[in-house]
Amino acid sequence: MTERPVILVTGASSGLGRLIVEALGATGHRAFAGMREIKGRNLEAAKDLSALGIEPVGLDVTSEPSCEAAVSAVMAKTGRIDVLINNAGIGLHGLTECFTPDEIKQLFETNFFGVVRMNRAVLPHMRARGSGLILHMSSGGGRALLPCMAYYCASKFALEALAESYRYELANLGIDCVIVEPGSYPSPFWGKEPGPADNSRAADYGPVAKLPTHMREVYAARTEGAYASDPKEVADACLKLIRMTPGTRPVRLLVGDRVQEVSAINDAQATVQKSFYSAYGVEHLMHYSAGGRRT
Repeated sequence: MTERPVILVTGASSGLGRLIVEALGATGHRAFAGMREIKGRNLEAAKDLSALGIEPVGLDVTSEPSCEAAVSAVMAKTGRIDVLINNAGIGLHGLTECFTPDEIKQLFETNFFGVVRMNRAVLPHMRARGSGLILHMSSGGGRALLPCMAYYCASKFALEALAESYRYELANLGIDCVIVEPGSYPSPFWGKEPGPADNSRAADYGPVAKLPTHMREVYAARTEGAYASDPKEVADACLKLIRMTPGTRPVRLLVGDRVQEVSAINDAQATVQKSFYSAYGVEHLMHYSAGGRRT
């Protein structure tokens, strides 16, 4: 990218999304911070980011019209979007049986279908240019699961499949897709979720009913105080990926020392994936073609 890259980040009002967009602005990128209610509850966040030269844009990833409108607004100002960072996400924490279908649907509307909506909104513009980069913010929980996080992990497992499929289908169009898998970092939603709507079902679980509290305490010990990892590592990883030469970026990037054991799963999966693609005669899709669309 020889021009000043244009980057749109979803879920940028707080947490990792805000750190990422601030890091982009500080390093000379033209950064757009997608967030809900920029004239309501996120007004102060929007003002703060604007003061840093970052451009807030109204964006609710659970709404297709909102996704399309946000992308159109950025395109109207810049004429292109070089990078999309799918960061918006929410969590659920509690005994699996206690969550209602409506709660699970809400989670997937953000963590999975929100990515579907954003990619569909952005990709026509990237395809027209024959270039682009999409970063999908997953988690170590997208490859291995923990108790009381079944639906969060399920949404990230689904995201992993979606993002990797996009990678192989888009590589020969000059568009890179990378999955970012952070480890344990302070999160604005961990510990603040309302919990399952049907917690009465936990009564029959005996000692296991106390598991959500135990998991919260362990996670807090790993992400707060002297033992906390610096979430700036995630922002730095995104910057590194953006600066890499197209076609040299990895399928997945693990971020933080508390997630590196997941590399064993990634390595094994990569071997199996290559075998599957070879068996179907489409192994060429796994290789990036730097000149954009093939004619």
